[in-house]
Amino acid sequence: MESHGRLQGSGAWRFGVFSAITGLVSLVLAALLSSDLPAEVRTLISGCALVGVGLTACISCRYRATRSIGLRRRAYHLWSLACLSAALGNLGLMLNGAQRDRQTISASDITLLATLLLAAAGVITFPLARRRGTDLVRMLLDGVVVGGSILAVVSIRTWSQVAAMDPVVAVVNLIAPVIDIVVATLATLLFMRSARGDRSVLGATAIGFTLYAISDLLYALRLVGTGSFELGTPVDLGWMAGYALIAWSVANASTPDARQDEGQVESSPVIGTATVFTVFLLAALLSLVGVEEVRVNFVSGVLWAVVLLAVLGRQFFLVIDNEQLRRTLEQRVVERTRSLRQVTRQSDLLVNSVGDGIYGVDRFGLITFVNPAAADALGYEALELIGHDAHATFHAPAPSGVSYPADSCYIVEAIRDGLVTSAEEDSYLRADGLEIPVEVTATPLTDDGATLGAVVVFRDVTQRREVDRLKNEFVSMVSHELRTPLTAIRGSLGLLAGGALGALTPAASRMVDIALVSSERLTRLINEILDLERMEAGALPMELHDLPAAGLVRTALEQASVLATEAGVALRVVHAEGVVRADEDRVVQTLLNLLGNAIKFSDPGQEVTVQSVRRGSFVEFEVSDSGRGIPEDKLDAVFARFQQVDSSDAREKGGSGLGLAISRSIVERLGGRIWARNNDDGGAAFRFTLPASLAAPHASPPRTAEAALQARDRVPDPAPAG
Repeated sequence: MESHGRLQGSGAWRFGVFSAITGLVSLVLAALLSSDLPAEVRTLISGCALVGVGLTACISCRYRATRSIGLRRRAYHLWSLACLSAALGNLGLMLNGAQRDRQTISASDITLLATLLLAAAGVITFPLARRRGTDLVRMLLDGVVVGGSILAVVSIRTWSQVAAMDPVVAVVNLIAPVIDIVVATLATLLFMRSARGDRSVLGATAIGFTLYAISDLLYALRLVGTGSFELGTPVDLGWMAGYALIAWSVANASTPDARQDEGQVESSPVIGTATVFTVFLLAALLSLVGVEEVRVNFVSGVLWAVVLLAVLGRQFFLVIDNEQLRRTLEQRVVERTRSLRQVTRQSDLLVNSVGDGIYGVDRFGLITFVNPAAADALGYEALELIGHDAHATFHAPAPSGVSYPADSCYIVEAIRDGLVTSAEEDSYLRADGLEIPVEVTATPLTDDGATLGAVVVFRDVTQRREVDRLKNEFVSMVSHELRTPLTAIRGSLGLLAGGALGALTPAASRMVDIALVSSERLTRLINEILDLERMEAGALPMELHDLPAAGLVRTALEQASVLATEAGVALRVVHAEGVVRADEDRVVQTLLNLLGNAIKFSDPGQEVTVQSVRRGSFVEFEVSDSGRGIPEDKLDAVFARFQQVDSSDAREKGGSGLGLAISRSIVERLGGRIWARNNDDGGAAFRFTLPASLAAPHASPPRTAEAALQARDRVPDPAPAG
């Protein structure tokens, strides 16, 4: 981009220098050609200037041809030959006295006429952008309109003088300005149909041929009116300026990629039409200067008839072109509509066939669509829910009967913050007043970066909850039944290990120690299962106090230091701030569970960091390690019961798979949330939030865990790890 800007800047600078030099030289030449210098001197100045700029344009076109390919190369070669022919013709005219009359024709006239034909061939050869079938016909008709108009006007103005001329001389001298106008018109039309990189060349070429045409037209009028013409007048400036413009534009032309030619089309036929008739009117006005009487003759009538037919033909082809475009657009609209209907039908079929409930809301939280499964699960007709606020209509209130604040609803978070909620548990209220447990996934609906609403997918988990309840009851019953005999086993093994029945042999002592360690591990597992059961049942009491986060972190690190030392892992506190309203023992238990996991999955020499940060009305704790991390599809599953990242972890690393499940239950009982994320530089980070204290620690009376649950849905959503 920077180099492109430099190229544009240098191009503008070169154009400014060229314009200044051209303007200065034009003023000097105009002064000289308008002065009282002898006619021979003025003729020599004009002839030399014409030959010089012609050769310069020839060299410029030749230079650009060697650096181009395809049709551009051929067009530049034709222009190079045209400029060389013009230089030779002007040189011959200058050597022969630089005079012309209306009764004879010279080799210079034929050479200059060939120049115009070569220039026209170069313009037509120039590569165009992709065009429609009638474009070329319209371009030719445009040339006929302009050229025929010029001939008609000239015939009206100077028919008596033209009739007195030799027919061949008249054709040769009068056809030149017509060809100039046609070439200028074609170049202008090609300018609008060309690739972006070619427009500077064709635009300057169109201006150059227009100047050339004006000089040729004035020359023809003077030749017809006075009977002779000689070089050395200000009329010659048009030819010089035309050559100079073509030379400069070609020398500074770029070589566009061929793909640009395919991607460009004519901008608008209206522009082409306006251009054609503007050039025509300009030529007509210049031709009519000084006309006192208009006499229409047979030739003029024929020419005007041809022009009129060309105009009608041009409009006819334009109508055909527009009709083809209309039909093509209509066909595309029909096909696109059919495709959209098919896609919509397929989407509706898919949504309606899904067993899970799906509903969508707009950016105001109002329901816009509901699939049959959602309407059936909620006990409504689908149309009954359209236009209603989803949160207020069927989101169940808290156990106290107070509605949860809408700002903390996952629908509002998806719309407002663009957050995706996955597998969140919630309760929905059916139309008959029955409350059903659901598992929800909410996703923002975005288009070009703007959030238009959200899509919510939910599943009735009543049966799963019942299965979980039965399973938990069974595990609890078995744990209770195992606890009593296990206590007797531990006691007996303790007596044996203590020598109550006499000294044991080394082999027997080792076996007793193994049995005692295993029984203690089994006791811890049973205690964890029972604790988890009591917490989920709400039977485990919690005493809430205002606790400094730094003290909780310090206590947890002290208890985990022995395990960290044995594993060769360093523990470090990054930052600890905030005061939480929580149960000290349970928070420390949660931190110990997270620290134990981090130490267990860290290699010797690595570091485990702990920090706490105040975030609004909550304090966020984080335990981060540099271990192997957690697969993305298991970041939520690790908090379930008996879950391990790898099935071999239970054997190699130890643990029951209940630590994270217990931690989640503790945090949620205290009114917070817990989640896991992978660090960008490796390892995993476990974070959980707890309600921050609103008063000084010594002035805050304890409160119950049930009060903390009321604030649970106001916990901020998980922030990105790292």
